[in-house]
Amino acid sequence: MGRYIGPKDKLSRREGVDLFGRVKNPLQKRNYPPGIHGPTSRKRLTTYGAQLREKQKAKRIYGLLEKQFKNYYKKALAGRGNTGESMLQMLELRLDNVVYRSGFTGTRSQARQLVNHRFFLVNGIKVDIPSFQCKIGDIITLKENKTDKKIVKELSKKWENKDEVVDWISLDKKKVEIKIVTIPQINEKKLLFDIKSIIEFYSK
Repeated sequence: MGRYIGPKDKLSRREGVDLFGRVKNPLQKRNYPPGIHGPTSRKRLTTYGAQLREKQKAKRIYGLLEKQFKNYYKKALAGRGNTGESMLQMLELRLDNVVYRSGFTGTRSQARQLVNHRFFLVNGIKVDIPSFQCKIGDIITLKENKTDKKIVKELSKKWENKDEVVDWISLDKKKVEIKIVTIPQINEKKLLFDIKSIIEFYSK
């Protein structure tokens, strides 16, 4: 599966929000889209255009390409319950996102890199697939031979000031252990995108 490797600041500027939680918000200095016509190119969008932009935001936040992102929609549509909620839950339960949500990393792209480099075990089994779907009861731990890495040593410093973790994850800081305790309940008001617009976009 390919992935975007271009400048991320441009993506944030295109969408008008900081999509990646960068240390320096790219919108602070240039709060307009990239390109020669950037400062004057934010125009009123059609319904379709607004829905497209919401889809693009979500894709870029989770670091997915179109085919993979649309597959989440298809799986959510085929399942029971609210399609938007189901899609969000699947996105949140990706292993790379779980690692990010737990505070192991500052960005999802860094979490994806650690998963790819085989830093983690899920229920004692090595998993190096960022899209691996975690489920209730799963326990994510570090491989023993990765505990001396610089990024892991810096982890304790990060967690010293991190009291809050999403309520569907239990974090044992002493054991450096993550546990999925319930299905993610996402507050849509806190999202940087509108999941309803994305469902409407794909349902046409």
